[in-house]
Amino acid sequence: MCWARAKRAVFRRLTQRVQKKAGARNMYAVIETGGKQVRVQEGDVVFIEKLNAEADETVSFDKVVAVGAESGIKVGTPYVEGATVSAKVLKNGKGKKIAVFTYKPKKGQKRAMGHRQPYTQVQIESINA
Repeated sequence: MCWARAKRAVFRRLTQRVQKKAGARNMYAVIETGGKQVRVQEGDVVFIEKLNAEADETVSFDKVVAVGAESGIKVGTPYVEGATVSAKVLKNGKGKKIAVFTYKPKKGQKRAMGHRQPYTQVQIESINA
């Protein structure tokens, strides 16, 4: 019990330090990429569907669905005009393998396959709204 309480205290202190270093990280955006919507803030590292970009390149997302800050939220119809989110590509890779098994009943036909979903890991650098 004491060990868990100590871990929580250390984690709380570390998150406070990170938040102080980040400064005003209250601005966030909801971007659309790869058919999914992702909520991001500056400094976040997120995994998204594979992009045609190499590591250490900068990409810009212009499909910004919503932008929020302390002053309020701005929702687009369907996208917020003039808003962009820039991010740096950290790496491209593949996720864990999942097993896929297909069969046709009563025919003795079966097939086992595997699938690894490609992804791109990006770090959000700035939100321009």
